[in-house]
Amino acid sequence: MSTPPLTQLEKLELALQGGVIDQATFDIAAAALEGGLAKGSATAIGNNAEAMAAGSVRIDGHNSGFVNAGVYIAAARVPGATPQQLRRGYLSRIWSRANQLPLFGGDNASQQISLSSVYTALLTTASQEDDLDGVMHAMNSSTEKAHKSASALDVLNAEKKLVLLSGPGGGKSTFVNFVALSMAGEMLGSTAANLATLTAPVPRLDEHQSKDKTENPKPQRWDHGALLPVHIVLRDFAAQLPDVSATVNASTVLDHIKLTLKSAGIEKFFDSLHAELLGRGCLVLLDGLDEVPDVKGRRLRIKQAVQGFAATFANCRFLVTSRTYAYQNQEWKLDGFHAVQLLTFTRAQIARFADAWYAHMVALNRLTEGVAKARADVLKREVARNPRIHELAARPLLLTLMARLQTDEGGSLPEKREALYDKSVEMLLNTWETMKVRMGAEGQREVEPSLTEWLSASRDNIRKQLNRLAFEAHRDQADLKGTASITQAALIDALLNASDKPEQLKPVALANYLSDRSGILTAKANGLYEFPHRTFQEYLAACHLTQDGFPEKLAALAVYDTNRWREVTLLAGSTAARAGPLGVWALAEALCHSSPPNKPELPTPLADQTGALLAACVLVESAELRSVAPANQGKLNRIRDWQLNIMRTGALPSTERARAGRNLAALGDPRAEVMTLDGMQFCWVPGGEFVMGDDNSDSNDGKPAHCQDLPQPYFMARFPVTVAQWREHLVATKSEASQVHDEGLVSPRHNDPMTAVSWACAMTFCNALTKRWSDLLPPGHVVSLPTEPEWEKAGRGGTAVPTEPRIVSLNAIAASASKSGSWATQPNLDPARDYPWAANFNSEQGNADRTLDTTSAVGCYATGASPYGCEEMSGSVWEWTFGEYDGYPYTPACETLQSSGTESRVVRGGSWLNSANAARCDYRRRLNANRRVNTVGFRVVLRPAPIPAALRSDNSDL
Repeated sequence: MSTPPLTQLEKLELALQGGVIDQATFDIAAAALEGGLAKGSATAIGNNAEAMAAGSVRIDGHNSGFVNAGVYIAAARVPGATPQQLRRGYLSRIWSRANQLPLFGGDNASQQISLSSVYTALLTTASQEDDLDGVMHAMNSSTEKAHKSASALDVLNAEKKLVLLSGPGGGKSTFVNFVALSMAGEMLGSTAANLATLTAPVPRLDEHQSKDKTENPKPQRWDHGALLPVHIVLRDFAAQLPDVSATVNASTVLDHIKLTLKSAGIEKFFDSLHAELLGRGCLVLLDGLDEVPDVKGRRLRIKQAVQGFAATFANCRFLVTSRTYAYQNQEWKLDGFHAVQLLTFTRAQIARFADAWYAHMVALNRLTEGVAKARADVLKREVARNPRIHELAARPLLLTLMARLQTDEGGSLPEKREALYDKSVEMLLNTWETMKVRMGAEGQREVEPSLTEWLSASRDNIRKQLNRLAFEAHRDQADLKGTASITQAALIDALLNASDKPEQLKPVALANYLSDRSGILTAKANGLYEFPHRTFQEYLAACHLTQDGFPEKLAALAVYDTNRWREVTLLAGSTAARAGPLGVWALAEALCHSSPPNKPELPTPLADQTGALLAACVLVESAELRSVAPANQGKLNRIRDWQLNIMRTGALPSTERARAGRNLAALGDPRAEVMTLDGMQFCWVPGGEFVMGDDNSDSNDGKPAHCQDLPQPYFMARFPVTVAQWREHLVATKSEASQVHDEGLVSPRHNDPMTAVSWACAMTFCNALTKRWSDLLPPGHVVSLPTEPEWEKAGRGGTAVPTEPRIVSLNAIAASASKSGSWATQPNLDPARDYPWAANFNSEQGNADRTLDTTSAVGCYATGASPYGCEEMSGSVWEWTFGEYDGYPYTPACETLQSSGTESRVVRGGSWLNSANAARCDYRRRLNANRRVNTVGFRVVLRPAPIPAALRSDNSDL
């Protein structure tokens, strides 16, 4: 017996009764009201909304909240709706849209995955200091307090105009949605999402306890109350920009907001919204700056419109999102906006998400409580034991996909992200093309055939056509940075090409069939479709390119437009690797087919560097580097040599040079001066006077400026001590403390600076090298931490500097010391410079001011060397000096070896985390000698012993 169809009035009444229906049904109900089909229920729905406004009904829980939100939306669309109904309809539309995870739009309404149930707070590269400038003026308190990353909400609370950056799938849009959801939920009285859930503490590991325990941190900060959220997708805004001859300004943004409200049927709310923008101010959320195509100058025009809007509505707070590498382009940067980068998930955040996800599965009746707990434990255990799984799970998008794959299939987790995408695409394709129950034109329930049945097409043919469609969409959208809009005509053409009987299909009927299906593609307004996330578009394009002219076609595209094809290239390499190593090495060869110049100073085509950088990234991600076949060893050596060329020439931006440094660490850094103790290089610093301190210092610590004399020449290490050199020292001295010292490392890469070493342990390192090199050092010389004057002079230069830097190896130190008196010098034209290179900071010459989110391989900032050749003295890591902290003018009395472990020693140079101001040559901070801080490292100096040998101690027990 067939089920009788629901009338429009019955659908509306079902909403009023709190039944489980989907958003489309609410839209039908609203249309019925507006069309006069259910005028008798208009009063009822209005009364229901008024009752909710009075507090008798609340948006609470997921299903009931979805229904109540629909009632609010419908009430706001009723002709003659009150201002209160309009406001609640607006907020409910924000709430219902933001609370659905975009990857799961095809789920039944009764089983929708709600963002409020699984959201996990995000961390950024910003310091948790109150002023957020990252300067470590709290370093004396404890190692842990010296660097705790501020959450995204903490930074949004502190910065009125913020740009939030991350890589693909890093959580930018999710954060925007959760902020909007929480603001709307607070105003609607939701217990599922509100200011309390927004400010919930970030999960953090307690370093004082075992690693399976978590601390109870303070709530995140939000001091501005519930602000009306205004959510603008910048790609949609760009599509509606007026003709190029028209001026864009704040009114252009207002026109877009008005048009969006009109399409939602609540355009009458615009006047109230405009008044709130001008009055108290709203929270304006501008998502996807990088996704704006540069057609007809849209990028510049969007930037002008956003800045004009921010200037006009100065009472508002602004949050803009963008992919990191896109925003590094100067043309994108917004004037007056503070930029900060999201960090990937920590293990504590992953654990919190896993527990929340599987608790939500129990609430949705998808899993039993026992099964859900077991799967959460499996996911957390796999993350803890498997570095590859951990690397994937650290990205919120991939972690969400892992959880759903476990939920739906219960299988093992793939170790490579390409395999994860492959499984996820198949899962979304299943959702998109399987049989579906829908309402017919007369309201009757109908069962649709699957897409393969409807098309009379094989699954493989459909997949091939989707791959081609993704590639063409990715290729053809100018300067594409986000998910492309695919026209209905292009989609229908692709599916007809997949069919065995295309002549029997009617395009109009196919369009109707596809219009309300979700999964691998989802319909948008105006006959447009899109993939659920850019990652899937890139992966499908990669699959196409592994079958179409691989690898030459892909290599040509990647070198020509790297920002567009970077992720596609990496995914294509992983896809090709499934068939064996041949494809990966063929792609690397196509990207990097020639050797670098013999001398770094020779001109190098930028395309060659770009191709070599991508080739290395492909090998690092997809090749088995532990066992390279002899036939590929020459390719590996060539690509590795290119990474050094990229690092040293400075032709590519610092972010790319840092990437080359990471690649070099994975491919095998060949530099003895970086990877070994005995290969260390030193820079000659002649004796004489120099300017110490600065009268313009922002504190009394660094002033007054005064003349200081260091009559004896000395040799300063070219680079800070690296992880590789520290670990060699631990092995050579048979230290049992290696595990302890590794705990605080920002990066375990062997060619990065070593961090988290106390002053005492750094001195132990120096004393060990004095013994080790006793036959190589000039008579009376020792290895030590530099004194403050030695460090500052090596950074800014004395009154005289070499005509060219004298960089010598350890084996040549003794001979160099004896003949250094004959080396030519010249006057220092800028003896009081602020930075080793000049008076002004440049992020291309020093790793500071959060340009990167971590340390970088030593040697990435060759153009930032001091007049003596010392590199990375500004930024990267703070560096211990020998002396105890004392005020200025400097006196040698502070240079004492005796240490109680509680005295303050001086650190110099700033770090990657800190402001450019802290990276000045004259800037000094104090730190307790026994602290191990993950932004503090050290470099060594060779010079005549400043203290009697009898007072020196091996400190081997420290």
